[in-house]
Amino acid sequence: MSPRREPAAALREALQERHVIVVCGAGGVGKTTTAAALGVQAAMLGRRVLVCTIDPSRRLATSLGLTRLSDKPRALTLARVAPDAAGEMSAMMLDTKSTFDALVHRYAKDEAARDRILQNRFYKHVSAALHGSHEYMAMEKLLELTLDERFDLVVLDTPPTLHALDFLEAPDRLMSFLDASVLRFFLRPYFAAGRVTLRIATRTGALALKLADRLLGLQFLQDLSEFFLAFESMYDGFKERAAKVHALLRDPSSGFVLVTAPNAATLDEARYFHERLTEKQMPFVALIVNRLHPDPAQEPDPGGPLPTLPAGLDAKLIAVHRDMQALARAEAKTLIRLEVDTGEPPLLVPELETDIHDLRGLREAGDLILGARTLPRRRVRRAAGARA
Repeated sequence: MSPRREPAAALREALQERHVIVVCGAGGVGKTTTAAALGVQAAMLGRRVLVCTIDPSRRLATSLGLTRLSDKPRALTLARVAPDAAGEMSAMMLDTKSTFDALVHRYAKDEAARDRILQNRFYKHVSAALHGSHEYMAMEKLLELTLDERFDLVVLDTPPTLHALDFLEAPDRLMSFLDASVLRFFLRPYFAAGRVTLRIATRTGALALKLADRLLGLQFLQDLSEFFLAFESMYDGFKERAAKVHALLRDPSSGFVLVTAPNAATLDEARYFHERLTEKQMPFVALIVNRLHPDPAQEPDPGGPLPTLPAGLDAKLIAVHRDMQALARAEAKTLIRLEVDTGEPPLLVPELETDIHDLRGLREAGDLILGARTLPRRRVRRAAGARA
């Protein structure tokens, strides 16, 4: 068996060769910044990169130093921060409604069917607010972007971890909703071609319709009926695209990068998400632990004479030193457990002094990620043996 590649080398190789990189993680761990930083690095390696965010927080625009992003790719100028970059970089933000509308235009059987759907009040709610529609449209947009010959690599920035799980399961969830065999079974006896027709064939049917009318109103039921009847001709197209997205995310040309931070809550989410990726047979690229506190006892000695300190300050500095050392060692222990549990050597990225708000900062962050160290092998093997 060939030795396993170092995580930083494996990540660099993925940026050079893969077609899709999905960046996931809990909120507040630097996930979006990491996605943008990896995009800059890939452009420096000669790729034509698009960084697309489906996180509605708009954090990607802030990291890039922009006021806002639209739902169309926007080219970024790397010349000032990476004059030797052989590639290109663009960025965009998902617009759920416009993506859903584009699908309707593509799969509606004719113009009349298309207009009925787009003007339907229930559709307007579903396309903007239905749980899962945002994540499904992200899947749809991802598939569309991978077919765009302008880009070699798509880096996808996802919402926080639990919502990213929705992202993975969105095709199945939305397909189940649109299939809606129970709803269609209930609606068909009473509605046809969008026109309300009371078919009180049985006492049970009459009672059911009266109850629905009382709770929802016949106008709502009519909108609902029109929606499902119009979508019947489109269901196969949606299902086919969902299957293609599943295949894309499992393909070796794709890969997942999981970002976390050295605290218990985010590490637990990282373990859970890694388990789910393994269950779904998704190709894993790298585990990045961001905002790590360095151990001051392990930092290199800067050399030279120490400055003269005011009276009493030396004791306070010693106390701070000990606190930082204790924090760093506690974090190291949790990261050893993380590596033992996942089998993935994490890339350790130190906490930066300031937030990143421009391309120069993103390049520096990317350099840190690709040059990041991992945990000492001896300590991890010892911990694995102790837990066996």
